[in-house]
Amino acid sequence: MRGALLLAWIAALLAPGLAIAQAEPAIIVSAKIDDAAVTVYRAPNRGRGAINPNWPQGFAFITETRTVTLPAGISVLRFEGVAEGLLPETAVVSGLPDGVIEKNRDARLLSPAGLVDAYLKRSVTLRRTNRATGRVVEQEAVIQAGPNGGVILQNAAGGFEALACSGLPERMLYSRVPKDLSTKPTLSVLVESRTAGTVTVQLLYLAEGFDWAANYVADRGSDGKTLGLTGWITVANGGVTSFPGAQLNVIAGRLNKLYSPPLPRSTPGRLMLKCWPMDITSTHPMWELPPIIAFEQEFGMDAAEEVMVTASRIDRREMLMYAPVAAPAPPPPPPPAEDLGDLKFYRVPFRVDVSAKGQKQVALLSEDKVAVEQLYAVTLYQNNQPQPLMMRLRVQNREADGLGLALPAGTAAVFESVGGQRLLVGEAAIGDKAKDERVDYDIGQSPAVQFRAVVQERDAKSAYQIWQVTLTNARPFDAEVEILIPFAIDPPPEGWERRGSTWVWRVRVPANDSVTQSFRQKLKDG
Repeated sequence: MRGALLLAWIAALLAPGLAIAQAEPAIIVSAKIDDAAVTVYRAPNRGRGAINPNWPQGFAFITETRTVTLPAGISVLRFEGVAEGLLPETAVVSGLPDGVIEKNRDARLLSPAGLVDAYLKRSVTLRRTNRATGRVVEQEAVIQAGPNGGVILQNAAGGFEALACSGLPERMLYSRVPKDLSTKPTLSVLVESRTAGTVTVQLLYLAEGFDWAANYVADRGSDGKTLGLTGWITVANGGVTSFPGAQLNVIAGRLNKLYSPPLPRSTPGRLMLKCWPMDITSTHPMWELPPIIAFEQEFGMDAAEEVMVTASRIDRREMLMYAPVAAPAPPPPPPPAEDLGDLKFYRVPFRVDVSAKGQKQVALLSEDKVAVEQLYAVTLYQNNQPQPLMMRLRVQNREADGLGLALPAGTAAVFESVGGQRLLVGEAAIGDKAKDERVDYDIGQSPAVQFRAVVQERDAKSAYQIWQVTLTNARPFDAEVEILIPFAIDPPPEGWERRGSTWVWRVRVPANDSVTQSFRQKLKDG
């Protein structure tokens, strides 16, 4: 009787452990995105420069809608195909019946290099084919080093060799896919559901590796008083995940974003194979054919195709650049920008494929008759020799002048037609411009319109010094000149524009003529 009670007591103690061991969570894979919205924020510190071609420095807020079928109890829900730069701490999942227990960002991707890394110190099958006889030989080998800098194998006889150095076509066969490798970036969550069922969930998160920029094309009219202005938004996705048919939005303005630690990259890099011949190249030739990494039959053809695609992407990583593409005829521009705090929110009115490792251009604006003024400008400084002035095209961002839109920072290419041929005049960079704000396109210095500024000697006790400015115009038409004078003028000029602490002197210099003007500067220490 006592023995039976003792056995029952031991069984009661072990029962919870046995139950825990048997309660392995089910793994549910969500591989399909039903709908996606991608809102891209410009790189905070990039300003008006080019997008980083290797890894864009902006980020995106991504909303994914998915349909999943969950069993009752605890399960692991794997969201495959999330953005490569996903920040797991920002991920929010809504729509689950009983919430989320934990989140994990699975960073390792299935690839040739990833397989070698996962099988390090493990056994693989090495298959070689004799070129002369066609005889196939298979042997077991253990990967001792790799994938960076070459792959070192230890064969069954205890010898060591580098992969792809035998001179024969080689394949490495793997018995199965490691559990921690995925063909796509994955976010896994541990969830609990009281009942089984199919639910629609939303996954929201921030992801790095995105950026966008604005580009403008300005065509000067034959009268020189109007511009045809076209604007484009270029969106870059630096990750390996595409979002087909997504609702695309962009945010203009400088957003304060705190530093995020670098994410682990999705792969350990490219698979590099190297040989170290001990004799001469005639006895140890380096064959040009690369080794083929294959899978055993139970691996499945679909998985093999996935690996080949992933390898192809990795091989192109360093060669792919965000080169400008020829712009097609612009579609209708998106609706006007909306306010988002002090930022501007632009909606693209049609669905867009945000492709992996690529860029997308969509129309921002298209205006035919924008009033423009041509100026020659400089900020006054002392110089002993005549210096060229900057040729400037000025647009007032007003509806009355044919514009009146929020303009994101970017670059503008200015063209003119000469003898029926469209030629580039210059490029200019602009910052973010609000409606009714002045927009200046500085497109290059003009050697035909110059200035010389000389400061006359003054008495040490004098509270003033005299500037003499000479403007010359060698062009066959009048030149409108704007000089910014960054000091106090005594007496203050009447009718001049004031920009902060700077005076603006506007003067028309006749064709093939000059203008001379003197200013008396009031000194602070006088």
